Amino acid sequence: MKRKILFIFGTRPEAIKMAPVVKALQRDDEMEPVVCVTAQHREMLDQVLNLFQIVPEYDLNIMKPGQTLSQITAKAIMGLEEVIKEVQPEWVLVHGDTTTTFVGALAAFYQQVKVGHVEAGLRSGNIYSPYPEEMNRILTSRIAHIHFAPTEGNRRNLLQEGIDQNKIFITGNTVIDALLQVVRADYRFEEGILNHIDYTNKKVILLTAHRRENWGRPMENIFEAVREIVCSYPDTELIFPVHLNPKVQDLAHRILGEHERIHLIQPLDYEPFANLMAKAYLILTDSGGIQEEAPALGKPVLVLRTETERPEAVQAGTVKMAGIEKERIIALTKELLQDHAKYKEMANAVNPYGDGKAAQRILHIMRQMK
Repeated sequence: MKRKILFIFGTRPEAIKMAPVVKALQRDDEMEPVVCVTAQHREMLDQVLNLFQIVPEYDLNIMKPGQTLSQITAKAIMGLEEVIKEVQPEWVLVHGDTTTTFVGALAAFYQQVKVGHVEAGLRSGNIYSPYPEEMNRILTSRIAHIHFAPTEGNRRNLLQEGIDQNKIFITGNTVIDALLQVVRADYRFEEGILNHIDYTNKKVILLTAHRRENWGRPMENIFEAVREIVCSYPDTELIFPVHLNPKVQDLAHRILGEHERIHLIQPLDYEPFANLMAKAYLILTDSGGIQEEAPALGKPVLVLRTETERPEAVQAGTVKMAGIEKERIIALTKELLQDHAKYKEMANAVNPYGDGKAAQRILHIMRQMK
């Protein structure tokens, strides 16, 4: 009889990083993966499920406009209780740091089902940044039975919190597995403007900015900084897939609109975004996952945050912390635009997040967990 493993996830980043693990277990004769999505994010989640051809057995569809973290938590835990009772899995696997992650682990604990935590051990050291992700990670680690840590640094974080060393496994990050499956040299974009940009002779800067801790003055600083950079360097183009949140949309169009070399576009699905990263010269972001993905593509990253839960990339030299102050963002970006040696040093640094075989390592470990 096959071993039932219940996957619980709800957002696009979780789906991207869980997809290689789901597919690995689907190919294994011993395993019966069952997928439950909360759909904490709806459309963005569905795009990834379609791309990786994953059809969830359970879909809680909890997303509603303007809902609070408390409402997401309450809906998810009630729905997951019924799913876990029905499936009766041997293990529940959750990923990363979302509200779905923590609630999935908690719901499994209430049913006394063992929990495996994929992408365990990330820490920023500040429970309010990223918010609420940092606390979600910490709480999930207290519940999980096994911890799939992407790096040695993640393992050390867990050891410092008293996690049993025999329950921690270094796997690399599954995001590299997913990324290497979708990036292609001959990729063509559906967004027309992206096919007409000169990625060879122009220095294309890719910007992402959406984190709630950056709303307000920090985001104004970011947008003012990148506008000044583009105005100062005629050989640059800026592409910004603008997050749908009105607070981001309004500010972006006010500060960055009406410039011929600044392209404000709709948010991209995972596959076109991954291929856009591969074509860009430089990436400025407040995202967490991009700090892992871009180094695998040889792209320097400036992080638009005051702290990161991914210090390995900083230590490896693939990422620099630019913060949220306008002058520092401008200075670090100009350095990479002007100093080719500095650029190459970052672009050629070894990616600390693995070799694209994390999912196979997780499968091997799960087979040993009887």
